[in-house]
Amino acid sequence: MRQTDPSQLLAHGLHLGHQKNKVHPKAKVFIHSYQHGTSVIDLIQTASQLDKAKEFVSALGKEGKILLVIATKKVAKYPVSEVCIEHSLAHLTNKWVGGFLTNFPEVSKNIKRMNDLRKVQADGSWGDMPKHERTQLEKKLNKVSSIYGGVEKIEALPDAIFIIDIKKEKGSLKEANMLGIPVVAVVDTNVSPDDVTYPIPANDDAIASITFVMKEIAQAYTGGKTKPKAKKPLKATS
Repeated sequence: MRQTDPSQLLAHGLHLGHQKNKVHPKAKVFIHSYQHGTSVIDLIQTASQLDKAKEFVSALGKEGKILLVIATKKVAKYPVSEVCIEHSLAHLTNKWVGGFLTNFPEVSKNIKRMNDLRKVQADGSWGDMPKHERTQLEKKLNKVSSIYGGVEKIEALPDAIFIIDIKKEKGSLKEANMLGIPVVAVVDTNVSPDDVTYPIPANDDAIASITFVMKEIAQAYTGGKTKPKAKKPLKATS
């Protein structure tokens, strides 16, 4: 896999961390320096950590395993969802559902309910219903779709999760750790990287930085998933 060029990370603003007074003590290992009171992330380390994360998610894709993307903060939800839709990645970007991992059997019932409603709507059955009943069903479908719209194809617990901003998504991080599910995450300088399996030290507040990392992870995952098998050499004929 192609190694990440730190200069490319610089161009997308991945180096910009938090103010010195907001830096988490355990994040200092990823800090290169401070400029005007703002922490500057060591992009040599970022490139190395990003490459490790990409190798991991590429292997997931190659094995047909599930990667769930979680990014509900306002600045991240739209660019992340766009990339996930483009690459057919399962994602939660509107709201984290408490118990999504630890109570997945119950969550899967809600996903199935949403898929059933969509199916009935698509086959035209709603057309025969009274208007008030159809309106109620549409409201119910819109509500459940706003939560589970990006995970309609998930039928089992994800094999790993990718998080933008572990401080915002502390609920999903906690549940993943409880179940031993590997976590890949963008880790800014205001949080500890200790609970993340594959931490990527980078700015998690800027659209350019978030989008860049999301694209790298998505491309690594789908690239591994669609990687063609090596052809066997043709046997020599006499």
